[in-house]
Amino acid sequence: MAAPALLSAPPPPPPMDEDASAGAHHAFPGPAPVPSPEGAPPPPRRRRPAVRVTSEFDSDARLFSHRLSCRVMDGLAKLRVRVHHGVGGAGAAAVEPPPPEVALLARNFSVAVDTVARSAMLRGAADLAGSLRLSAKHDTKEQKGEVAVRANLGDSPCKIELSSVVPPDGLPRTTFIFPNGEVSVKQKYLDEGDRILSVNGIVRSHVLNGVCTALYSDNEMNIKYRYKDEELSFIPSLSLPSNSLSFAFKRQFTPSDKLSYRYQFDTNYWSAIYKHKASKHVKWKAGYESDQRLGWASLWVGDAGGKTKEVPMKAKVQLTLKVPQDNVKNSAIMFNVKKRWDF
Repeated sequence: MAAPALLSAPPPPPPMDEDASAGAHHAFPGPAPVPSPEGAPPPPRRRRPAVRVTSEFDSDARLFSHRLSCRVMDGLAKLRVRVHHGVGGAGAAAVEPPPPEVALLARNFSVAVDTVARSAMLRGAADLAGSLRLSAKHDTKEQKGEVAVRANLGDSPCKIELSSVVPPDGLPRTTFIFPNGEVSVKQKYLDEGDRILSVNGIVRSHVLNGVCTALYSDNEMNIKYRYKDEELSFIPSLSLPSNSLSFAFKRQFTPSDKLSYRYQFDTNYWSAIYKHKASKHVKWKAGYESDQRLGWASLWVGDAGGKTKEVPMKAKVQLTLKVPQDNVKNSAIMFNVKKRWDF
C-alpha cells in the first residue's frame, strides 16, 4: 500500500543555476563559521548550572521540607541546601522543624554545615600508593574526628581496615573484610571504667537454596535465614540469648499482587500487608498491625521506592487512611506530596 502524499519525503531541490547563483549576493548572509583544525572536536558549550528544587509536605508531621541543589565548580561538586518549616497547629503528630542544612558534596570530599550549632563536618577520602585508601572526618566544633586506612591483602579479595578517633583514645579498631562478611575488634569502656576488647561481625553463607546470615554485636547474636524464589519468600529469625523467634512470609500471587505476613512468637505480634500494583506509577496497599490494633490503606501515585525524577510530572503523592480498631471514629486521612522543579 502506497504511503499518503502528505507523509512522503519531499523531492530533492533542483540544482542551482547560474542566475540563482548571481542573485545570492542580495541576501543577508550570517557570520561565516570559524574553521576548526582538522580532527579537533567542537568547543564545549558552557551551560549555566541547573538548579533543582524539591518540595515535600507531610501532613502527619505537619512539616514542609524544601531542598535546593545545583552543580558548582564546573560540575565537580554539588551544593545542597535543605530548609524545613511547620504549618502550625496543635497535636501530638506535629514535630519541631529541624535546623537548616547546607552541604557541599564532591567525589572525595564533602562539607556539611550546622547553621544552628555553627559547626561543620568535614569528610574526605583519597587513594594512596598501591591499594591503600585513606578516609577521614572532622567535627570543627567538637574538635574530634576519625581516620581510617583500608588495604587489600595481597591478591585475595580480603581487606583490612584500621581506624582510630582523633585525638587517639586507646587502640585502633581493626576490621577484616572478606567476601562473606566482616569481623571487627575494638576497645570498649565498661561502666566501671575498665577497657575490654569487643568483637562484632556479620557472616553470610548459602544454605539449602537460601542465604543464612549471622550478626553478632555486644554479646547478642541474630541468626536469619532467607529462602526466596520467584513466588515465595520465607525468612525465620532467631535472637540469642533471648531466644526470640520470628518469621516473615511473602507470597507473590501475580506480577501485580503480593502478600506479606510477619509474626513474633514471644510477643504474639503480627502484621499483614497486601500490595496491588495497577501500573508502574500507581500502587495501593492495605494492612493491619496487631500491636496498635490499627488497620490502614495507602494509595501511591508515583514510584514509591524510586526517585522523583523517575516519576511522571516529577511528583509523588501518597494518601493513607488509618482506622483504629478500638475507636473507628478516630480514623484519620494523611497525605504526603513530593514535587520537583528544574530551572
